[in-house]
Amino acid sequence: MREIIVKKNDANQRLDKFLTKLCPNMPQSMLYKSLRKDCVKVNGKHIKDGAFWLSEGDVLKLFLKDEFFQKPDLENNFLNVTPDINIVYEDENILLIDKKVGMVVHADDEGSCDCLIDHIKSYLYKKGEYDPSAENTFVPALCNRLDRNTGGIVISAKNADALRIMNQKVKDREMKKFYLCIVLGALTKKSGELKGYLFKDEKEKRVYVYNTSKKGTKTIITKYRVLKEKNDLSLVEVELVTGRTHQIRAHFASIGHPLLGDGKYGINRINKKYGMTTQALYSYKLKFDFSTDAGILDYLNGKEFTADNVFFTGMFS
Repeated sequence: MREIIVKKNDANQRLDKFLTKLCPNMPQSMLYKSLRKDCVKVNGKHIKDGAFWLSEGDVLKLFLKDEFFQKPDLENNFLNVTPDINIVYEDENILLIDKKVGMVVHADDEGSCDCLIDHIKSYLYKKGEYDPSAENTFVPALCNRLDRNTGGIVISAKNADALRIMNQKVKDREMKKFYLCIVLGALTKKSGELKGYLFKDEKEKRVYVYNTSKKGTKTIITKYRVLKEKNDLSLVEVELVTGRTHQIRAHFASIGHPLLGDGKYGINRINKKYGMTTQALYSYKLKFDFSTDAGILDYLNGKEFTADNVFFTGMFS
């Protein structure tokens, strides 16, 4: 039997969700069977309903096998990482990081890569703001992602309340995300809104954009504004209305203006001409635009943050 006290970062979640994180080696079928067999007590009472909501200070008694509680060895890989992050903004609840081009946000299956979340956890650990031994299930987490070869602002939550709220705000599109990119050629309309239908081919690891809806496609909307033009290249600011995989890269390629440096959707001979080995795309600005209550993060509403030193903007100076 193990006794677990629900901490602040464990509260306000369903019992089954908490147990899934606490016992990563326990199959879901076994989890619900354990509930039915009275293997879980909360505050002295047998709880059979996985939808039971936990509160801070609740005392759980779990009559489960020790093997279910074993955490993956890779979980504490961050302890071997020397943090190297560019902080755009930080407070007691969130971190905004300017992710480097070439860095992945999460580890691969073997945990062998140098990933952003490990740098963040290492940074918070060294500051004394995160101690895995003091947490039952919570770990600092990212609220949005960027591809390996796309740099820019990534949001990380320092506590469970911030993570829950920020994830919901991202889902509900209550923030505005702006990108800078270089596209080939001069766009006829210097500002506008592109609409298309995107199909994601999992096998090929690429997407296709169509003018009409087809089976398996999802609507994409991309707002843009041309900032500068030079040498048959255009520096463009993009606001994502929808946020699909490779949306900006594939959408501009579909209208005949692929991104400079893009090896998947672009033109390699032009990429080589300019010496660009990665796509000229950067998530450079973020504005919080909450239309509903944001709880402990309400103070962020209306605030705007910008990443400095976008690596390719010097081409237009």
